[in-house]
Amino acid sequence: MEAIPKPREALRVPPNLADYAAVRAGFSWEGARAELDGLPGGRGLNIAHEAVDRHAGGALADKVAIRWLGKAGAAQDYSFARLAAESNRFANALRALGVGAGDRVFALTGRIPQLYFAALGAWKNRSVFCTLFSAFGPEPIRMRMALGDAAVLITTEALYRRKVAQIRAALPMLRHVLVVREGGELPEGAHDFDALLAGQSDAFEIPPTDPEDMALLHFTSGTTGTPKGAVHVHQAVVAHHATGKLALDLHADDVFWCTADPGWVTGTSYGIIAPLSLGVTSIVDEADFDAERWYEILAREQVSVWYTAPTAIRMMMKSGTELARSRPVPRLRFLASVGEPLNPEAVRWGVEAFGLPFHDNWWQTETGGIMVANFAAMEIRPGSMGKPLPGIEAAVVRQEKDGTVTLIEDPDSEGELALKRGWPSMFRGYLGQPERYAKCFAGDWYLTGDLAKRDADGYLWFVGRKDDVIKTSGHLIGPFEVESVLMEHPAVAEAGVIGKPDPVAMEVVKAFVSLRAGHEPSEALAREIMAHARKRLGAVVAPKEIAFSPSLPKTRSGKIMRRLLKARELGLPEGDTSTLESG
Repeated sequence: MEAIPKPREALRVPPNLADYAAVRAGFSWEGARAELDGLPGGRGLNIAHEAVDRHAGGALADKVAIRWLGKAGAAQDYSFARLAAESNRFANALRALGVGAGDRVFALTGRIPQLYFAALGAWKNRSVFCTLFSAFGPEPIRMRMALGDAAVLITTEALYRRKVAQIRAALPMLRHVLVVREGGELPEGAHDFDALLAGQSDAFEIPPTDPEDMALLHFTSGTTGTPKGAVHVHQAVVAHHATGKLALDLHADDVFWCTADPGWVTGTSYGIIAPLSLGVTSIVDEADFDAERWYEILAREQVSVWYTAPTAIRMMMKSGTELARSRPVPRLRFLASVGEPLNPEAVRWGVEAFGLPFHDNWWQTETGGIMVANFAAMEIRPGSMGKPLPGIEAAVVRQEKDGTVTLIEDPDSEGELALKRGWPSMFRGYLGQPERYAKCFAGDWYLTGDLAKRDADGYLWFVGRKDDVIKTSGHLIGPFEVESVLMEHPAVAEAGVIGKPDPVAMEVVKAFVSLRAGHEPSEALAREIMAHARKRLGAVVAPKEIAFSPSLPKTRSGKIMRRLLKARELGLPEGDTSTLESG
């Protein structure tokens, strides 16, 4: 695959990581920790202090921390000083309600300012913050709140009425519901969020906070069983700060837009914590995806660093490059993507549309922060997730029958991606599931469940999930490689690939395809796409069947749910579908 050299104009700002080898050699997590202040008087480490209070008490007090763009067009700027004051009011409100250290504060809202006040105020109070997707249905909301022992829920009138009222009686541990008013009746027994905060002091002293105190709870769905609550601690801010600087190349004068909803880990780690800790101005858009609106925001708000997801990129690709080029974005200098491995075609489309490639990176809910990335100064090899962050030791391994792991040294040999323990944002457990947590490790290695390979130059390449890999006629096939080739065809917008049982080959490759505008499903088109794949991949790897679908099932983070495609194909139970993008 032809590499994309870094355009010179994109490096008009000297990158934070200019010499990969030198930075890796000199990096330590202790040194990264020293870039943060810590609580005054040596009282520990608290995410909210590092994200807001240390800036609010200094030269950045009046700098815009968050520019909030409302659905209807209203815009509101929140300085670091104002964020500090509003989050102090929320911390005082929690204290007045008898909510303390370790209590779980859940949020079920859209991207509204109150969500950000609540997150920061909860951390100040040493409570644990957990966001839920506003698109969740009542049952997944109930399940997560029950598993997480929710003490407080922040929500809106509409969401309470549609999704919470019917499950309220099934949540006896939920002590307080705080509702953001929208002009209607306040639900019985609930508190008016804004009125409650208005009655509180805007001064609050953060109590001593141990870096290992629990701060965040993120739920992630497995292929079977109940959702897993990944536990993260205040020390995670060290990784958020360092990776925001190194992987996303954030500088003090950047305008940063992370499009992820805070209901997904990216929207918390890089939509709240990382940019705020670095003193960077963030754009928060309340509205749902709309290609024209997004292009307008990039241009009008002079966004310089943009972090989004493959699903959004593919949707923008559908609207064509002309729309992208219709609004100049002179300040835009760095594009990054996460969620599902980014297809090479999408990387190259960034150059066509913006004059800049998208930089893919890789991490998980469990890792808490970016672990592998294509850095600003690197040439990009489309389809590769890049190289490990400084401070991260990554290996491709094979797990033996006795549970130990063997490192696979040969270039381009596939195995499971593993990370050596010790980075600050590593999850500390699955809430209430110690055995499930223990199974994720082999000695000092965290086993990610993702299959990968490393080339001779140290670039890592995603192959697929362990349970996604297709075995056919003695060959192991990673669905991502097949999907990437399918997307090179001009008619294909998205592709999901599974292994379909076959009595001779064990499995054959079946592809589910959604088409770009202007193309209609037909047998002739299916044959054309399969011929393209055979030409690029060979007969063994190419799909034997093509099925057309208007859309493919995806999680809110943009991952195509191959296991759901397979379950539907084979008539099997679909399992937990609460993170589906729609439905």
